[in-house]
Amino acid sequence: MGRRPPIGDDDAAAPAYASVTGSAEFTLPYVKDDDIRSFSFDAHAAPYGKPLPGIPTGLPTDVRGTVKISHYSAERDITYTSEGRVDCLVTGPHTATLTAVITKVGAGGPPWAGKRLGFSVQDGGADQGRSDDRVGFSWEMVNLLPGGTAAPPEAEVGTCMAPAPYAPVAKGGYTVRHADLLPPPRN
Repeated sequence: MGRRPPIGDDDAAAPAYASVTGSAEFTLPYVKDDDIRSFSFDAHAAPYGKPLPGIPTGLPTDVRGTVKISHYSAERDITYTSEGRVDCLVTGPHTATLTAVITKVGAGGPPWAGKRLGFSVQDGGADQGRSDDRVGFSWEMVNLLPGGTAAPPEAEVGTCMAPAPYAPVAKGGYTVRHADLLPPPRN
């Protein structure tokens, strides 16, 4: 496998690696409540770093990092938390889609341990101390399998799958560092 420079290498000849970092609270455009929801991301591309069965080189979307989810329910006066290991990252200019497998769920939280969740981020930059960032996520009303007469079940999330970033950031912000996906390493 060809040598890849370490992430963060300042050498101008080194390929740039994508990342998504930051923490922000956001509001839901379709629900008006006093809840406080936030995501924190620390995800850094590590292309071809995780061999898979049938894909010994790994993928250009391989990544290392974490996501933290927090949801304060004003009605219940409790904060639910979850943490996950990011397993896929792909970016475009000012945008990112990532997925994470949830590894830890706080008391009373949803039954997400072992489940993959999808996230999207739009880095709108800073504008006089105000963020124009947005996030999206793959649960609640955006990842259902409608049909039949029963309530629609939630669909399984594949790697790097998430809806568009539909929820505006109210406080905090994210930084998306875009890098094109790299070709496989040469032997």
